[in-house]
Amino acid sequence: MRRAFVAAAMAALAALVAPASALAQPVGLSPVAFSELKGWARDDHAAAFATFSASCRAIRDDLPPSRPALPPSAALKAVCEHALALDEQDAAAARAFFEREFRAYRVGTGTLTGYYEPEIEGSREKTARFDTPLMARPADLVMFAEGETAPGVPPGLGAARRRPDGGLEAYPERAKIEDGALAGRGLELVWTEPVDAFFVHIQGSTRVRLPDGTALRLAYDGRNGQKFTGIGRLLVERGALTKSGTTMASIRTWLAQNPREGRDLMRENASYIFFRIDGSLKETDGPRGAQNVPLTPGRSIAVDRTLWSYGLPFWIEGRFPDGERIEKLVVAQDTGSAILGAARGDYFVGTGDAAGAVAGGMKQQTGFVALLPREAGAGEAK
Repeated sequence: MRRAFVAAAMAALAALVAPASALAQPVGLSPVAFSELKGWARDDHAAAFATFSASCRAIRDDLPPSRPALPPSAALKAVCEHALALDEQDAAAARAFFEREFRAYRVGTGTLTGYYEPEIEGSREKTARFDTPLMARPADLVMFAEGETAPGVPPGLGAARRRPDGGLEAYPERAKIEDGALAGRGLELVWTEPVDAFFVHIQGSTRVRLPDGTALRLAYDGRNGQKFTGIGRLLVERGALTKSGTTMASIRTWLAQNPREGRDLMRENASYIFFRIDGSLKETDGPRGAQNVPLTPGRSIAVDRTLWSYGLPFWIEGRFPDGERIEKLVVAQDTGSAILGAARGDYFVGTGDAAGAVAGGMKQQTGFVALLPREAGAGEAK
């Protein structure tokens, strides 16, 4: 498999954040005093510290992420050891911890979107209403690391199917899977409605409320590697929605009003996600992010995993769709195929319809400030 792209990216990354003895500051990032961050003194740093500590436990324990990111540096590991040696911190002590252990650097202004954990209705058996499966990862799925490919697989695909002869080929697209390409393997974990299933694929996790009232937690467990296509963009291009009026709610409304056309439209997104049942999560836990730790509503964000390490704190400055300001400390614990660039984030809002209403309208220009360990070594950010 070709690794040239990965090697080049890592080499560039190492040059970007060099040890303090080699660089006065990380190249391309502007230092900023904590006192200059609007709202810094008002934030609940204790809540951010709890989320950061969860990431630190995963780093300390070498918990494998579900989607590998830039490895944490020795400096970040050291800060995590300091955090985990402390008792639960109040807001003032937590703020002092972050100011003592990190330096703040402005990354720039970019897009902040939102995501959530859907809670949908479903059944362990196929019914007239619940006729669309959420499926387990097939045994023949081979996932690639960022930038890798293989003979027989078109460049740019993130996964492949292993043939019986040992060779690899492109994994079937969404339309072929929906038409039965994986039928008969017993991969169906749960059945739900088609539009709900589609949006669960976009969010990457869900709680499925079963007829007996119990909930089944499903977590991301791989994808077919095919290109993701946002159907909101397609609806705008075709004049069905306006760019300013495109939200998750407006897309769902259009799909409900146009079921036949909606089915065809959803099939244009070739990407398909596979899941696993996560029985380790408590009712109060958020879904697991790519770092493999439960996400915290309002404190976890998804970042570009080729540029940032999981566990890094970020200060974000922007607004919610209703105009309320976002000025808070969050932690990188997740990633996504559409989350690309240094000043780009996806904000985890929470679980259920109310969280979905907020997440679906989020696409604001937001300021991003990275907190890097004071003794930062290479490998923290590109």
